Amino acid sequence: MTETLEPLLRRAITIAADARAHGNHPFGALLADASGRVLLEAENTVVTDRDITGHAETNLVRLAWRELPPERLAATTLVTSCEPCAMCAGAIYWAGIGAVAFALAESSLKALTFDDPGNPTLDLPSRTVLGAGQRRIAVTGPALEDEARAPHVGFWRAAIR
Repeated sequence: MTETLEPLLRRAITIAADARAHGNHPFGALLADASGRVLLEAENTVVTDRDITGHAETNLVRLAWRELPPERLAATTLVTSCEPCAMCAGAIYWAGIGAVAFALAESSLKALTFDDPGNPTLDLPSRTVLGAGQRRIAVTGPALEDEARAPHVGFWRAAIR
């Protein structure tokens, strides 16, 4: 993990905590340029927008496509609090984003959520999804997993009551 990446991952984790505080699932993402400058941020809005596709990463991809040209997206890194699911990895690929970094691995998230219907985890790592494409997307993670677990602690069991 680089010096630039660590604070970005921590910011994504903070965005995840904000999503939880706003009544949503605890996931957050941001888009950074090559120098580590944050260009855009997004949080999960599945509950408040009543949109099952309102994951932090897909929300960020939608925003990025409206605001940044493709050549700029290719030079960015999507930094997220948790490993992108298969849907989000596909959106990242189709958007042309150049790299992904995540804090909490999907397998670690599954250990927290168990069989919670709010997070029906697919056992399909983002590296597998992104590696199946015609262009290379660098993937870094997991990193800072202990910190990234914090917004999830107690959430999932509470969410199904």
